[in-house]
Amino acid sequence: MINIYEVNETLRMIDHDNLDVRTITMGISLLDCISNDLEEVKNNIYNKITAKAERLVEVGEEISKEYGIPIVNKRISVTPIALIGAAACKTTGDFVEIAKVLDACAHKCGVNFIGGYSALVSKGMTPAEELLIRSIPDALANTERVCSSVNLGSTKTGINMDAVRLMGEIILQTAEKTKEADSLGCAKLVVFCNAPDDNPFMAGAFHGVTEADTIINVGVSGPGVVKHALEAVRGQGFEVLCETIKKTAFKITRVGQLVAREASKRLNVPFGIIDLSLAPTPAVGDSVAEILEEIGLERAGAPGTTAALAMLNDQVKKGGIMASSYVGGLSGAFIPVSEDQGMIDAVREGALTLEKLEAMTCVCSVGLDMIAIPGDTKATTISGIIADEAAIGMINQKTTAVRVIPVIGKEVGETVEFGGLLGYAPIMPVNRFSCDAFVQRQGRIPAPVHSFKN
Repeated sequence: MINIYEVNETLRMIDHDNLDVRTITMGISLLDCISNDLEEVKNNIYNKITAKAERLVEVGEEISKEYGIPIVNKRISVTPIALIGAAACKTTGDFVEIAKVLDACAHKCGVNFIGGYSALVSKGMTPAEELLIRSIPDALANTERVCSSVNLGSTKTGINMDAVRLMGEIILQTAEKTKEADSLGCAKLVVFCNAPDDNPFMAGAFHGVTEADTIINVGVSGPGVVKHALEAVRGQGFEVLCETIKKTAFKITRVGQLVAREASKRLNVPFGIIDLSLAPTPAVGDSVAEILEEIGLERAGAPGTTAALAMLNDQVKKGGIMASSYVGGLSGAFIPVSEDQGMIDAVREGALTLEKLEAMTCVCSVGLDMIAIPGDTKATTISGIIADEAAIGMINQKTTAVRVIPVIGKEVGETVEFGGLLGYAPIMPVNRFSCDAFVQRQGRIPAPVHSFKN
């Protein structure tokens, strides 16, 4: 029986605590679009995506209106393009042509972003995968809604250091090619270790080869709801604290489950997963950092931050798992600096550094996310940062990622404005000591001993 208190509570979460469904993402397999003729590949991709996702935005808006639940983004993810274009693409320009087709599909379907301009190179790069990676700066400079990701390490295979070295250069080139827009291209490029096949969040979404032809994955967002719930138990012990987070996560995930099921039914597409991540926005009160402060820290970054975040993440998962039949994706707390007002404040006040963020990524969802760094940062330094994050993911059997933005022409202390959900960020200092000799070694870091489980 529906409890009127719970109905009112859900309405309050939506009206006052910024509860929303962050994204409905339709995953589409493009494996049947492969051809050795580039024009045919482009036509196949356009026809398939526009047919499958034709009603995605319309259905998302219907559900939002009917249930009163804000659904912020409707997105598409596709099979990694390095696989789809391998037979037809002979130059980086050929891959950029496919990126433009993806962008046209996103505009036609009305979605915010399309992800999957991706390569999976955790053990080595094929010629096509290297071509795609080298095409990323031009692809992101010449498209508006395309997102790109590269998986360059895993617990099972180790870390491909050749790809790590290359990605440091690619991130800088992308920053340079999009410098008129404050190097915004880098906000649509993420580097992974242990990338999931079913992630609904951008910029790292792609439709894994293990997935069905089409699938619906949903990401929820509710940091404001968790913070509000914790305000009611100030000063209580850890047991009450954990129980409160868990119960709140259950309610947030239930909303996502409802939307996912409805979207799946109306689009006649199988339901994939709910991603349990707490995804902040630049809005005041919709911040993961503010949850950490409510738990008892003066500022995010203070001693105890990593422990508080670990507890938050674990309780969100425990509550969320009970609320949905299938969970997946990244599933944890996001700590993107530019998208979280509390994080921005902590950086400005000197409480939060790049090194502390790296420690926090050991226990949270994604890694070093939406961090603006000086535009004159060396490519090898960026590669070193990527290698550190990938090592955390590889050893701890978890997803880690890096989305750093070297803002060309800006220095530490300045601010960069990205706008919308991407927010704004102070430029953070980067360790000035060199890792050149380390990054320039050839080959790969082997998989850890505890990955041998057969």
